[in-house]
Amino acid sequence: MRIRNVIGKKNIKQQDVKTDIKHDINQDIEHGQDGNEAYVNDNYMIVCENLVKIYKTKETEVVALQGLDLTIERGELMAIIGNSGSGKSTLLNMLGGLDRPSAGKLIVDGKDLLKFNDRQLIKYRRETVGFVWQNNARNLIPYLTARENVEMPMILSHNRRKRASKALELLDMVGLSHRKNNKLSQLSGGEQQRVAIAIALANNPKLILADEPTGAVDTKTADQILDVFRNMNKILGVTIVIVTHDRNLAKKVDRVVQIRDGRTSSEFIRRKSYAEELKEMESGGIFSGDSGTHEELAVVDRAGRIQIPGEYIEAIGLKGKNKVKMVLEKDKILLLPPEKANEANG
Repeated sequence: MRIRNVIGKKNIKQQDVKTDIKHDINQDIEHGQDGNEAYVNDNYMIVCENLVKIYKTKETEVVALQGLDLTIERGELMAIIGNSGSGKSTLLNMLGGLDRPSAGKLIVDGKDLLKFNDRQLIKYRRETVGFVWQNNARNLIPYLTARENVEMPMILSHNRRKRASKALELLDMVGLSHRKNNKLSQLSGGEQQRVAIAIALANNPKLILADEPTGAVDTKTADQILDVFRNMNKILGVTIVIVTHDRNLAKKVDRVVQIRDGRTSSEFIRRKSYAEELKEMESGGIFSGDSGTHEELAVVDRAGRIQIPGEYIEAIGLKGKNKVKMVLEKDKILLLPPEKANEANG
């Protein structure tokens, strides 16, 4: 805010000061302190409201996102799942400043990305967000060592000695300090991904975006990679969003958001925290796995719309139909095929 510019002047009436301060507050709320920051709940790292993305060619239009709503808290470790074509990769690209929404609201770290120009987007990608891709060709330079790869993002911000020191510290955090002088060909797939995580953390980002980070490794290695993400989240407090089609990630995170047809359709909320379940295992308890760890909740958007899973529609005989009877019964809402509505009423 620009309050100091008012208070620093002499012979200004108290009422004038109050008026100017109020004006500045209103301006900051509406436009942000630098014209690009948005006034939102500071607990949220990400706020998406009615987000739309349309890809156009000369002959066709593809709607990748159609009114997606999503909030992610600061310091949260969560996953976004969905089938191919659901819109999850499109969302990831927009969160990372690699693509722009067609409409809606996209706030990351209090900044309105829709108002960013190209230069501001480059600064955002360099300072606010870190990326971990499934394809290691996008993460690593093959002719450099692990340490040199981690140093690359810091060339513009740190001197040589500080780069080397921080790179070693990050490699130690991901358990690879002993592989610091190894090149890409000398590292396993899991080790390469852990180096990629260290690279993503090099410029102290507030947000890590991981695109299918376990897609090219076996189950054991995937667990190791996800454990690294959990440790980084716990130690550094960085917000981590993992985009995947692998539902087994639900075992490692407390919240999973499912995207279907360009909208958030449901959320899987952990009944007990992952830390609580590990403690139960250590004391002789049984890890219950997917079946008992999470509860699935349907997402109702701002217009009151809800997506009904295909298997539910088929189970009650609605497949191929576009109308349904909705009945309010005490504290429940029933969805019925039109021909069965009279039976319910009776």
